[in-house]
Amino acid sequence: MYKPALLSGSIMAMLAVIFGAFGAHYLKTIFSTESLLSFETGVRYQFYHAMALLFLGLYGVVNKEPSVKSIFLLFLIGVILFSGSIYALCFLKTAGIIGVSGIGILTPLGGVCMILGWLMLSVSIVKIKL
Repeated sequence: MYKPALLSGSIMAMLAVIFGAFGAHYLKTIFSTESLLSFETGVRYQFYHAMALLFLGLYGVVNKEPSVKSIFLLFLIGVILFSGSIYALCFLKTAGIIGVSGIGILTPLGGVCMILGWLMLSVSIVKIKL
């Protein structure tokens, strides 16, 4: 078992539910439809990766190799960059703040981290000798 992944996954899932409810009940009154759809994408990917972290925490029982920690970090950093930048961009766009386009580069970087995490997990699973 890899406890940091289990703890992070459970907290990330809880926050995804809170953010989703916040978006559905409050943000829909202040966000444009486009911003609300972007926000929901951030929540959805956060929730997917929360479940992946919970799986990874349990996967650590089967596979105790160092790649579990690297996969954990890639997923965690990926969600922070991907979903976090989407959340920030939605709020900044709604506030009318100009010059925030630099934050937009964090979204694809977060996506790359998540993809690399999935790739590493796939390779790790292929290597398992049961």
